[in-house]
Amino acid sequence: MSMNGEIPVRDNRAQDRFEIEVDGHLAIAQYVLAPDHIIFTHTEVPAELGGRGLATRLVEAGLASARERHLSVIPRCAVFGRYMIKHPETHNLMAPEIRATLGLPS
Repeated sequence: MSMNGEIPVRDNRAQDRFEIEVDGHLAIAQYVLAPDHIIFTHTEVPAELGGRGLATRLVEAGLASARERHLSVIPRCAVFGRYMIKHPETHNLMAPEIRATLGLPS
């Protein structure tokens, strides 16, 4: 844990994934990086870590990284897609074609 009690998320760029390690278990959000966008493809939280909000932490870290790096987001992973649809403050991160498909304003 970090000093403030928050579980840290790391961007393991060698493995193309965001990671949280707790008690020897690894929760991940896999991605594919392109020059102008990031595609989130898969999020997995082991059953042993379920119910702790780790998937949300992974999504929030991934989206914060995309925002900092000025990348648009393509949420191929259902976890990212559901989160982004529910949180209008993230809609501007979605790639334009994704917003259009969902009927969201550009």
